[in-house]
Amino acid sequence: MGQQANPTRITLTHAQPYLFLYLITLYAGPRLSLASYSTASELLYTLQEGFPKGYLIGNIVHDLQLGTDPPLLFSLASKGLSGKYVTLNDSTGELYTSAEELDREVLCPQNSGIQDCALLLDIIILPQEYFRLIKVKIAIIDVNDNAPVFPVAQIYITVPENAPVNTRMVIEHPAYDPDGGLNGVQTYRLVVNYGVFTLDVEENESGERTPYLIIMGPLDREVKSEYKTIIIAEDGGNPPLIGSATLSILISDVNDNCPQFNESLINVTLPGNSSTGVKVTAVQAEDKDLGNNALITYAFSERVPHSSKELFDLDESTGVIKLSKKIDGGTMKQHKLTVLANGPGCIPAVITVIISIVKVTFRPPEIIPRYIANEENGIVYLKELEPVNSPIAFFTIKDPDGKYKVNCYLEGEGPFRLTAYKPYTNEHLLETTNSLDYEVKRVYNIAVVAVSIHGTHIKKSLQVQILDENDNAPVFTQSTIEVSIEENNPANAFLAKLHATDVDSGERGQVSYYLGADAPSYFVLDKQTGILTVSTLLDREEKERYRFTVKARDSGTPPKESVATVHITVLDKNDNSPRFINKDFSFFVPENFPGFGEIGVISVTDADSGQNGWVALSIVNGSDIFVIDTGKGLLRAKVSLDREQQSSYTLWVEASDGGDPTLSSTAKITILLLDVNDNPPVVLFPQSNMSLSSCPAFNSPWFPCN
Repeated sequence: MGQQANPTRITLTHAQPYLFLYLITLYAGPRLSLASYSTASELLYTLQEGFPKGYLIGNIVHDLQLGTDPPLLFSLASKGLSGKYVTLNDSTGELYTSAEELDREVLCPQNSGIQDCALLLDIIILPQEYFRLIKVKIAIIDVNDNAPVFPVAQIYITVPENAPVNTRMVIEHPAYDPDGGLNGVQTYRLVVNYGVFTLDVEENESGERTPYLIIMGPLDREVKSEYKTIIIAEDGGNPPLIGSATLSILISDVNDNCPQFNESLINVTLPGNSSTGVKVTAVQAEDKDLGNNALITYAFSERVPHSSKELFDLDESTGVIKLSKKIDGGTMKQHKLTVLANGPGCIPAVITVIISIVKVTFRPPEIIPRYIANEENGIVYLKELEPVNSPIAFFTIKDPDGKYKVNCYLEGEGPFRLTAYKPYTNEHLLETTNSLDYEVKRVYNIAVVAVSIHGTHIKKSLQVQILDENDNAPVFTQSTIEVSIEENNPANAFLAKLHATDVDSGERGQVSYYLGADAPSYFVLDKQTGILTVSTLLDREEKERYRFTVKARDSGTPPKESVATVHITVLDKNDNSPRFINKDFSFFVPENFPGFGEIGVISVTDADSGQNGWVALSIVNGSDIFVIDTGKGLLRAKVSLDREQQSSYTLWVEASDGGDPTLSSTAKITILLLDVNDNPPVVLFPQSNMSLSSCPAFNSPWFPCN
């Protein structure tokens, strides 16, 4: 491990046209064994744009001579832009073009018109014991697949009527062709020149071609104030492609003098550490006219790139150019500013300001992240059940001067660590060190800090957002729910509202409620609200207590649930009248029964409970001879009864409960007196003052005569 040899360049040619492959390896020798997997490697492929889906670009295993034992897994370290154009077979290491067409102009918009364009990939080799980072560069070759396009459909150019012959006027909206080199715009021409106009093309040092309108004859606004023609731009492809726009040449009146610059070019050197707002330079034009005709306003030409306009500010009145934005590592090193001095009715005077940005002695280091985990807008998303030591991102620490060692460390709290990734000296791996729990902490704010030898601190802030998993079941606020309801309730009566919480988020935390299998069918539990109702009338005298289970279930996959027990007590209502065992009671009592003796028991019941079931007995037909013991239902006579005076008694007894309102019922009681031999015979005849000497004249069974 760590052995290096002179770089070897190998050229592989495919049968298909226009495709070339170059392989650069930092290790030359026999096929790599497991012991050499940490050797650094780089691959360079060259591919023409526009290739169809599924074309084989290269084979990582073959091109790096990795071998097939043990089996390796391959993945793109950051799939963002790279994943749109190429696909990687994770088991064979084969790299293919993807379904989306490879378009050099889309991939490298900042390099439009320039040949250089490349797709940079980082490929990770797993499993972890053979963990390795491969850097792949795919150079994209331009083809003439874009025609020149003018930025506007109609171009207006104003020419003063006194413009002399051979006056040259720049056309501010040149055609744009994203193709590079010869495939870019080469020539311009006019369809109709009216005998007074022609075009010329100037090429600057960077290869940009700008069309100029040349006045070939005298102009008179009063004779003709506008000329319309078609301007055509043609590229150098084979066959060439063209684009066109309408060119309107407006003839204007002018005054005697126009703004003029004393020089045509200003060169300025600007230090790379200049502060925002610093004055860069100033342009100054002169107009010999007086008053309004001598007013001069300054403006950038339409040709000045948007990035340069963002970086520099031009005062339209004074011509002062200032730095309006901080210079960073991505700022272009040279800016060409074309400044126009405009006067009333005048041809704008033109001056070119070239600003060269030079680096300072010590520039701060750069931190370049490449994410392995899912990332969007600086936020990394990790699942809470991710294993320990899960890789998050690579951070390349780049020293612009390339002279000094840059220290790097991780700032902020959380289960993360930043370690140098061998064998590279400028790569650091950010990974987890412990398990993550969404319910404990959802967001971590950390930063990768690079410190140069001069003490300059550069920080790359990073937010780690923990994604919730369904690792928690719902929890009832009460494991046992006690409910009471009065009997004879209305249909769909409310019993209770169940409530369970789930600390998981989103669907995983949405709780639904269900009755257990042991719940009677007439109990109803709303799935969404947890409201428990009873659909039928309950009768305490039929069933006083109910016990069944309920479930709270989340919406995760798979779902989790918990169980609680519901106890329902049916409360009594005074809905039952006292009931006598018999409607008619008959008691047989011997006469002369002692006073307050027990004649009999009057049995009465009430199905209600508590006070609603308390029964009081009373005699309602006004008798003052009999009394009833309410507690025991005993019927007694206050005095001894004599059959010879009255042989039977009929009483009406009322039973009343303790409810509100009171319910009652009545029963009939018949008391029959049995005769006892409590009277001697009485001689009615003859009376004691009469005597009998013979049979009476009548014959009587009580007094027979012999």
